[in-house]
Amino acid sequence: MYTATLSGDIKLTCRKFMRNPTEVLIENESKLTLHGLKQFYVQLDEREKIAKLMDLIDQLAFNQVIIFVKSVQYAVKLAEILNRNALPSKAIHRGIAQEERIKIYEGFKQFKHRILVATEIFGRGIDIEKINIVFNFDMPSESDSYLHRVGRAGRFGTKGLAITFVSSEEDKKVLEEIQKRFEVKIGELPTTIDSASYSKCFHLLASNFMFDFSEQLSLSAAYPPT
Repeated sequence: MYTATLSGDIKLTCRKFMRNPTEVLIENESKLTLHGLKQFYVQLDEREKIAKLMDLIDQLAFNQVIIFVKSVQYAVKLAEILNRNALPSKAIHRGIAQEERIKIYEGFKQFKHRILVATEIFGRGIDIEKINIVFNFDMPSESDSYLHRVGRAGRFGTKGLAITFVSSEEDKKVLEEIQKRFEVKIGELPTTIDSASYSKCFHLLASNFMFDFSEQLSLSAAYPPT
């Protein structure tokens, strides 16, 4: 078994079910470094989040994007808003039947969908090579969740970008905890970012962009931006 984070209680539980395992543990949590992943935060008011998200999606060179939110209700709401504004998206959360969740997951893995709005259910155990941007639209409640969420990007030796929205004092405390625990410097998002620093495979997907652009135009006609 492999995991980026493992509490003491879970270690004991694992040992009950494993027969003479060889244990390799990295006890120094500061060594849990996500190589190739650029990490930034954006300080903004809660009411500014949606506009900022759409602005960044429009600006950034993405293959596939995951947007993490804190609740089922907001996952549904945000996906609807993105779709209305010509950004084809799918929501995945615990309120969806397992069969439908698998269908959405497989569609995302096969590159049929490029933007996914997800709750914590999608934060662990998901390996999709083309994901190169993760948004923490809502700050996770603790540092373990942050590590797992942003780790969805920059996998398989590729590059990635993680952007976290900070809109409250509690968000600031969690951000400080993350930086202290993993000894990582998460800077404020710069005005411009070189796409080569987080989008290694982007040039291979030009044909997909042309397809998506025509799809967005048809959606824009049906759902004018509000």
